[in-house]
Amino acid sequence: MTAGKIIIDQANDFDGADGSALDDVRRFAGDGGTNSGRRGLLKLAGIGGASMILGARAHAASASEGEHAGTRVFDPKQHGKVYTLPSTPETVRIGEMDPAAKPVLEIESGDVVHYPNTWVHWGNEAKYGMSFAERNVVRKRYPQGPQSLVGPVRIKGAVPGDVIECRMIRLRPIDWGWNSTVRGMGALPGDFQEPYLHYFRFDAERRFAEFAPGIRIPLAPTQGAIAAQPAGDKPTSALLLGAYGGNLSLASLVEGTSLFVSAEVPGANMWTGDSNAAQGDGAVNQTGIESAMEDLRIQYVLHKRAALTAPLAETPTHWIVLGTGSSLEEALTAALRQMIGWISAATALSWHDVYALCSIEGSFRVTQYANQTNSNYRFQSPKVIHATLPKRIFSAQRQAQISRSLRPEA
Repeated sequence: MTAGKIIIDQANDFDGADGSALDDVRRFAGDGGTNSGRRGLLKLAGIGGASMILGARAHAASASEGEHAGTRVFDPKQHGKVYTLPSTPETVRIGEMDPAAKPVLEIESGDVVHYPNTWVHWGNEAKYGMSFAERNVVRKRYPQGPQSLVGPVRIKGAVPGDVIECRMIRLRPIDWGWNSTVRGMGALPGDFQEPYLHYFRFDAERRFAEFAPGIRIPLAPTQGAIAAQPAGDKPTSALLLGAYGGNLSLASLVEGTSLFVSAEVPGANMWTGDSNAAQGDGAVNQTGIESAMEDLRIQYVLHKRAALTAPLAETPTHWIVLGTGSSLEEALTAALRQMIGWISAATALSWHDVYALCSIEGSFRVTQYANQTNSNYRFQSPKVIHATLPKRIFSAQRQAQISRSLRPEA
């Protein structure tokens, strides 16, 4: 099923690898659970862009979560076919996942989708240097939401109740982005009477952005929205969050990490959008450095019989569960209960034991603090907390148990 120009690349089309960068990848011991159910079909081929997984951007997945080196989440050499899916008017929907949208691409588990030109917000209408007033005219044309979502991508064999592992292979942003806030938005909606807009240019290697003289921001690109199509016959806002994914805004989801979401419709029908060059936990003024990707590559791996109640993520150093609610209290307790239920079932530890582990070694961080009093959009972003547990406290056997709970075929 295709719309627009879909290209099947050779499996070894990834370039740019060098020995020193590959050493950065190899220093992470363990297989990280790379089985996909298509082991015999997956090809060993270099993914050069992933050589930066734990190199220049390691601070987002490691330094920000602990100083301990971790285990590689997946083998960047192991993948199936590589498909190129451009963003076009035929392949992009704005602000919502529409169940009426026909798949623009169908892939096998383990294949990689290369998105070469994701769009900025509002249908790619935001342009560098626009005034706030000019952008506001554009923004108000999209009451359904800002995200430019490309998809959906159908995964053969996926049925409701399965889990899709989204492996972040490469995330290279375009050369610019912005941070902005509208009056009545963010964590302090009443404190600022004027809107705010700040543009950034990035260096050629996409390592940093200059904020002001003497202030340099390291880039750690992420996809703010990744989702399987939610169940139901009506469009679902990408501002919402569920076990299917959606509005993640998870700063830890950089190259070399995996996101796990629940399939709710046959084929899963995957969407992605809302590219960020950098953002902090909480996104307190409502935005990070909003951008787009000139080279985004995600490997989709189907895992059978691994139902989820919330989106989960794995980094080289941590396991992460996202909880959502109308308040931070609700979001925290949701994340905590989901972490306890998952780790208890995976390891056979009691709920009390995992509760204690979460209190001793867990960390509960504000993923997204939205307090909108003047939103243009039909839906408001929920409060989100992410609960983290460090891998280093678990033996190799325990880590394997946790991995198998998400990857039963491993």
